[in-house]
Amino acid sequence: MKFRTRLIVTFSTIVLLPLALTIIAFLCIGVMLMNHAEPGGMGSIDYKEISDSAEVVGEQTQMLYEKLVETKQKDAYVFEDKEYLRNLNDSINRKNSYILVRKNDSIYYTGNEKAAKVIFNRLPGYGENDGSVESVNYYHDLNKYTKQLDFEFRDGSPGSLFIITRVNNLISGTLLKDMFFAMFAILVFTSFLLTRWIHRGVFNPIKELNTAMTKIKDGDFDYRLTTNSNSNDEIGQLYRNYEDMRLRLKENLEEQEQQDKQNRVLISNISHDLKTPITAIKGYMEGIMDGVADTPEKMDKYIKTVYNKANDMDRLINELTIYSSIDNNRIPYNFHRINVADYFGDCVEEVGMDLESKNIKLNYSNMVSEDTQIIADPEQLKRVINNIIGNSVKYRDKDDSYIDIRILDEPDAIRVEIEDNGKGIKAKDLSRIFERFYRADTSRNSAQGGSGIGLSIVKKIIEDHGGYIWATSKEGEGTCMHFVIRKYKEVV
Repeated sequence: MKFRTRLIVTFSTIVLLPLALTIIAFLCIGVMLMNHAEPGGMGSIDYKEISDSAEVVGEQTQMLYEKLVETKQKDAYVFEDKEYLRNLNDSINRKNSYILVRKNDSIYYTGNEKAAKVIFNRLPGYGENDGSVESVNYYHDLNKYTKQLDFEFRDGSPGSLFIITRVNNLISGTLLKDMFFAMFAILVFTSFLLTRWIHRGVFNPIKELNTAMTKIKDGDFDYRLTTNSNSNDEIGQLYRNYEDMRLRLKENLEEQEQQDKQNRVLISNISHDLKTPITAIKGYMEGIMDGVADTPEKMDKYIKTVYNKANDMDRLINELTIYSSIDNNRIPYNFHRINVADYFGDCVEEVGMDLESKNIKLNYSNMVSEDTQIIADPEQLKRVINNIIGNSVKYRDKDDSYIDIRILDEPDAIRVEIEDNGKGIKAKDLSRIFERFYRADTSRNSAQGGSGIGLSIVKKIIEDHGGYIWATSKEGEGTCMHFVIRKYKEVV
C-alpha cells in the first residue's frame, strides 16, 4: 500500500473507527441500563434509565420514599441508627442521591456534608410536606430534588429524613461514567490497531532494509530482500531498487575480481614470456663477449637471434599497450573508406614474403568486385590480420604448412576467412579462445608463448568496426577464422 493511501486510511481510521465504536458502545450500554433489574422490577425495560430527567428522578425518589414509609411504620426508631443510615445512603448513591437526617434544627446525619451545608437552611420545616410526589421540592438553582419524611426520635425530638437527588436534564451520570470508560477503551484499541498496522507495514520493512544495507556495508552481497518485493507501493519499489543495486554491486565485484585475476595472469604471462627472450639475449651476448662467436657465420647467427628475441619482446610490449587501451576503451581509430581488393592485395603481398621465409605457403582468393569498399581503420584491421596469421604460424605442426586467405562476397558485407592446416583447437576450447588471457595451449613453451590477449584484441577491433568474428576448427586438421565487415554504400 502506498504511503499516500496509508495516510488516508490512517486518518479515516482515527476519525471513523472511534466514532463507529462509540455509537456501538452507547447502544450497548443503553440497552444494559434499560434492562437493569431493580428490586421489585426484575427484567423490566425502562428507557428512562439512560437519563436523569426530572420525571425519572421523581419516580425513583417516590419509590425510595415508599420503602422508607414502610420502614417507619414497622420501626421509626431505626432512623436513629447511623449505621443503618450509612448503609441506606450507600445503596442509593448510585442514583446521585444522598440521605440527610435533621434533628430539631441541626444535621443529625448526612451522606454528603459539603452539599448538605448548602441546602440545609432551605429545607422545609417539620410537618410542612405530606410526602406526596406533588409536594416534592425542586431547587432550580441547585438542580436538586428533595423528598421529606417526618418522624420522632426516642426522646420525642422532631426529626425529618430528606432524600436529596441531583438532577441532570440530559444524560445519566451512570451512562456518562460507562461511556467514559468505553471511550478510553476505544481509543486504546484504535491506537493499538494503528500502531501495529504501521509497525508491520512501515517499521518492519525499514528495519529489514537497514539490516540489508548493513550487510552491503560489510561486503555481503548475497543477502536478499523478498518480503515486499512484489508490492507496488514505495516499500516494494525500495526493495526492488535495493535488489537491483545489490545485484549490480555483486556483478561489479565479480567483474573486479575477475579483472584482478586476469591482471595477475597477464603479469605472470608477460613475465614468463619476457624472461625467455631476455635469457636468450643475455646468453648470446655473453657468448659474443666471451669470444664463442669466433667466426663470421656464428657472429651473424648470434646477432640475428638477439634481434629476433628483441622483436618478440617488442611484440609483447605492444600487446600490453593494446590491452591497456582496450581496458580503457581508448583504442585510437582513424577510419577511412577502403577499397577491399586493393587493401587486401597489399596485405597479402606484405605477409607473403614473411611466410615464404618460413616455408609456409600462402593462397589468396578475392571473390568481391573491384569497386567494393568498406569503412575501416587500415592500421587496426592490419593488426587483426597479423594477429590471426601470427597464431597460425605459431601453432603449425606440419612441414607442408599453408595459409588460405579468402575474401567472400555477401549481400551487405564482406566475409574474410583465414584458414590454416595447423594443430587445430579442441572443441571444448573453441568457444573461449576470444576471452582475455585464455590459452588453449597451457604448456607455455618458449616457441608458442604469448600473453593470451591477441584474439581478444582481434575481437574488440572487429566489433568496433561494426562486425563480428568466429572460429571453426578440427583438431589435427586446422583452424579457420571468419570475420564480417559491412560494405560501404553511397547514400542517394
